[in-house]
Amino acid sequence: MNWFLKKFYELSLDEFHDILQLRIDIFVVEQNCPYPELDSKDKLAFHFFCKNKEGKIIAYTRFFKAGDYYTEAALGRVVVHAAYRNKKIGVQLLEKTLLEMEKILGKVIIKIGAQTHLKQFYGSFNFQQIGVEYIEDGIPHIYMIKRS
Repeated sequence: MNWFLKKFYELSLDEFHDILQLRIDIFVVEQNCPYPELDSKDKLAFHFFCKNKEGKIIAYTRFFKAGDYYTEAALGRVVVHAAYRNKKIGVQLLEKTLLEMEKILGKVIIKIGAQTHLKQFYGSFNFQQIGVEYIEDGIPHIYMIKRS
C-alpha cells in the first residue's frame, strides 16, 4: 500500500474522481444518506489517502488548517473501502493523518464532527466529546476535539 498527501490542485483527475466515488459509495449509498457530498471545502483541504497495489484508493481523509473549516484545525471524511475494513486500515489512516497534520500544522487543537457510533474509535486517539449529540443529514453526530 502507498500513502499520499496532496493539496487539491495536486490531485490528478483520476484521483479526485476515485476519492469522490469512495466517499459517495460509503457516505451516500452504503449509509443511505442523500446529501451534497461535493463541497467547496475540497479546494482548501489537504487530501490524505492510501492506494492498494493495483492503484485503487482504499482509504481517505481530508484535513484543514485552523479557520478553513472550524476555528480549530479539522479533519473529516474519514473513510475506508468496505472490502478493507477489519484490517486496521482505519487505524493506520488516523495515525498517519494525525502525524501529517502535526508535520504541517504543528501541535494544534483538532476538531471533528464524528458519527456518534464512532466515539470510542476516535476516543482511542485522544479525541474527547464536546457538547451534545446533534443530527446531521439524519445521522447522530458529536463534536470531538483532540488537544496537543
